[in-house]
Amino acid sequence: MTIRDRLKGVVPHQVTHQVRSSLVRYGERTSDRRPLPDFLITGTKRGGTTSLWRYLLAHPLVPRLFPAWNTKTSHYFEENWGRGEAWYRSHFPTLRHRRALERRHGGPVRVGEAAPLYMFHPLAAQRVAELLPDVRLIFLLRDPVERAYSHWKERRTEGKEPLDFAEALAREEERTAGEREKLIADPTYFSDAYDWYTYRARGRYLEHLTPWLDRFDPAQLLILPSETLYAEPAATYARVLDFLGLPPHQLAAYEAHNHRRSSAMPEQVRDELSAHFAPHNAALSQRLGMRFDWS
Repeated sequence: MTIRDRLKGVVPHQVTHQVRSSLVRYGERTSDRRPLPDFLITGTKRGGTTSLWRYLLAHPLVPRLFPAWNTKTSHYFEENWGRGEAWYRSHFPTLRHRRALERRHGGPVRVGEAAPLYMFHPLAAQRVAELLPDVRLIFLLRDPVERAYSHWKERRTEGKEPLDFAEALAREEERTAGEREKLIADPTYFSDAYDWYTYRARGRYLEHLTPWLDRFDPAQLLILPSETLYAEPAATYARVLDFLGLPPHQLAAYEAHNHRRSSAMPEQVRDELSAHFAPHNAALSQRLGMRFDWS
């Protein structure tokens, strides 16, 4: 019986669920024909990862996740680790499909995903290093003060954050206490609080980059200020393509995705956050040998 036969008489929302379930099972059955990804965009949240991901998908040699999910990540190395490698491979195109694209467009195919939580998850670097030792890693780092406010605005818009920004910052440690330790102790555990309410913690970039810096060759890492992507999207896109070994490609436009307008951050909160992040930013700059224009 075909998928079409099985779906006769089923209401539309059930069709979507059944089609997706059938495709997932097919992807897992054919997982041995699906190479692991070539690159990961791993950080940071609210740092332009969606925009860069969309730019890359516009390249003819960068296929979408299978089977054209409306998503940029599998969440495998954090939320879905317990599903196993076959499930992870099911998200990527087959070797046959990759070779067909290479013949059609005359260049190397590069497959990947964009997962901002990977950089912040305490076990992700080790998991990626073990499964994907040769992967290319792209980190976008945004001014941590602006990143924290943007993160809060997103959660507020989604209805997941009832507190105003100042109170959310004040209660961050209380709301996330013990969650990182639980993630380390239980490989199958996932924490919404660790993802949702870590406005300040996620901006201490060196703390979260260090496990990646310790496990991967520097040639496998591309670290970019988000502000450079915003100000010079075409040049940044060209640099990313070169890093991934892809031929040059021009886009008609470089749209900013997931941008949210809002009222300005309270100056007192901005000053407090700037003071908090100043030593962390200095240490990051020294370790990477990079300058970040974050006032």
